[in-house]
Amino acid sequence: MSGTPAAARVCVLAAVLGAIWCTLPAYVPDAPVPWGTAALLAALGLACEAAGRRSPPGGPGPVAAGAFLPILLAAAFLLPPSAAALVAVGGSLAGRVEQPPYAVRRIWRAAQLALTCAAASWTYAALGGPATLGGGGAAPDFPRALLPACAAAAAFSLVLTALDGLVLAAAERRPVHRSVYELLPLALGPHLVHALAGLMTAALWRSPYGPLSALLVLLPMYLSCRVFARYHREQAAHRATIRALVHAVDIKDTYTRGHSERVGRASVLIARELGMDDRRVEGLRFAGILHDIGKLGVPTRVLRKDGPLTPEERRIMELHPEYGHEIVRGIGFLDEARDAILHHHERLDGSGYPYGLSGSRIPEFARVVAVADAFDAMTSTRSYRRARPVPAALAELKRCAGSQFDPRMVGALDRALGRHGWSEADTAVTADEPGELYVSRESQGPREPQGPHGPREPYGAVAGARPDAPPVPRARSAAPLSGPSRDRRR
Repeated sequence: MSGTPAAARVCVLAAVLGAIWCTLPAYVPDAPVPWGTAALLAALGLACEAAGRRSPPGGPGPVAAGAFLPILLAAAFLLPPSAAALVAVGGSLAGRVEQPPYAVRRIWRAAQLALTCAAASWTYAALGGPATLGGGGAAPDFPRALLPACAAAAAFSLVLTALDGLVLAAAERRPVHRSVYELLPLALGPHLVHALAGLMTAALWRSPYGPLSALLVLLPMYLSCRVFARYHREQAAHRATIRALVHAVDIKDTYTRGHSERVGRASVLIARELGMDDRRVEGLRFAGILHDIGKLGVPTRVLRKDGPLTPEERRIMELHPEYGHEIVRGIGFLDEARDAILHHHERLDGSGYPYGLSGSRIPEFARVVAVADAFDAMTSTRSYRRARPVPAALAELKRCAGSQFDPRMVGALDRALGRHGWSEADTAVTADEPGELYVSRESQGPREPQGPHGPREPYGAVAGARPDAPPVPRARSAAPLSGPSRDRRR
C-alpha cells in the first residue's frame, strides 16, 4: 500500500474493519446460518470471478462484474446479513483487477461488497422479504416479493456508490456527493435488474426443485453478461483505435491540435438536431474526429509550410481525403464515416474535390462534417489571426448555404448552437505557437497577417468581403473553406 494515499489507506482499513464486524454474528455458536447454502453460493461466485479472471486480454473481458451480482443479491435474500457478507469475500478476493495496486484493490472490493451485501440483506429482512419467498411447500408471494427485493437492490446500490465516493474522495479529493450523484443513476438500473435475477434464483432455491433449478436463472445471466462484456470490450477497442489515429495526426500536424475533436463535437450536435439514431450519431462523431486522417499521407513539409502553397503542393493537399479513405478502408465499424472522410471537401455546386460531386450525390455524413469542419476553422484562434465570433461564423455558413454547404445541415447547426451553445473550451487555441497570436490591426496599423516566418497570403473568404472582417482561409474556388487553405491546410 506504499503508493496509496494515506487517506485512501485509512478508508480501506475502515472498510475492512466494518466488514469484519458485519461477519462476526455468523461465528456465534448456534447462529441461524444455513452454511450449506452459504458455501454453495460462495462457490458459484468464486467460479464466476475465476472465469472472468482467466479471460485473455483480447477476449471478451471480465464477465464477473455482471454475473457475480445476482449471486450476491440471491445471498442477501436467502441468508442473514453476516453470512451474506461472507459470500462476497471469496469471489471478490479472487476477482480480476485491471490496475495496480492489485492487492489493495482486491481487499477494498471484498470489504466493500461485504458491507454492501450485509446492508442489502438487512434491508430485505427488515421489510419481511424472507417470508415472501415461500419454501416448505408454500409458493412465493408475488408480486409482494418485489417490494423488499427492489428496496434491497436500492440499498445495495446506494451503499456501493457511497463507498466508491468515499474512496474517490480519499484518493482523488473528489467531493463525495458529486461521486454519488454521478455513479448512483448509472448503478441503480443494472442493480434492479440483477436483483430480479437474484430474486428468481432465491425463489427457485426455496422451491421443491432445490438449488440445482436456480442454475436455470444464473446460467443465462452469466452468458448474457459475457456477451455484454464482449460488446463493451469491442467498443473500448474502437475508441482506442480512434484515439491512436487522431494522436498520429496531431503529432504530424500539431498546428491544428484539438480541431478533430471539436469537429466531432459539432458533427454530433448536427446529427442530434437532425434526429439521427444513436448508432449514426456515434458514426458521425467518428467521422468528424477522423476527417483529416489523410494528412498522414501528406508530406510534413507541405503541412507545416509557412509560405503560400505552390500549385503542385495544393494538388498534393487535395489528395488527403483519398489518403484518409484508404487508411480507414479496412476498419469495419466506421461504416458511413468512411464516406465522410472521402467526401467532406465536396461542394453542393460540384466544384469541390476529390470527385466534384454535387447535391444529393454527396453522402449525408460528408455534408454534416463539411459544415462542422468549416465552423470550427472559422471559430478557432490561430497564431496569425483571431477566431471569428460564433454568430459571424454562422452568418458566413448561411451565406454559402446552397452553393457550398447543405442548408439543412447549416440550419441544424444553428439550432443546436442556439440550444446548447459553444463554450470557450470548444474554441481553444489550436496553434502550437501560443506566443504569436493574432494582434489586432488597431494596435499595429494596416498590414498583412503575419506567420511565424513572414507574411501570409490574403485571407478574404469571398469576393467583396469587408476588409476589416475577421479573416478565414481562402479556398481554391474563392468560396470559404472549400479546399486546402493557408489555415494550416484544413
